[in-house]
Amino acid sequence: MSSAPRSVVATAIGTWFGAGFLPAPGTAGSAAAIAIAAALFYWLGVCQLGIGLMAAGLFLPGVWASTTVARERNLKDPQIVVVDEVLGQWVTLAAAVTLNWKSFLAAFVLFRLFDIWKPYPIRKLEKLPEGWGVVMDDILAGVYGAVVLRLLGWWNLV
Repeated sequence: MSSAPRSVVATAIGTWFGAGFLPAPGTAGSAAAIAIAAALFYWLGVCQLGIGLMAAGLFLPGVWASTTVARERNLKDPQIVVVDEVLGQWVTLAAAVTLNWKSFLAAFVLFRLFDIWKPYPIRKLEKLPEGWGVVMDDILAGVYGAVVLRLLGWWNLV
């Protein structure tokens, strides 16, 4: 694949098909991830395992796209790259005890909280090279969100 088509594909994946160009791109990317997961759940019956498998399948393309867009923009972590939010959001959702409007909302809030707050050692992962740093901090924020979401589900709060 020549450089131009590769750049178009990387930008499409990295910005999650344009969500990264919206105001509040991180929140827009997370909202897009929730919307896709909810649609797949309600229309096709995709369960938590399926959402987890979607995250696993997007992981390496997400790292590649993040690296490519960051290099093109000459920035370590361009705001327009939101595939990392999609991945982190899906990691959080994959741990839901049950999928319903409350778990989708809780997953959204929890992931955004941990993504913005970045408790230890999330911020350290940002120092990884290129797309790895862009993606891995959001994966760990997703894991933190997943743990809390799971506990809320066990206590029948979502």
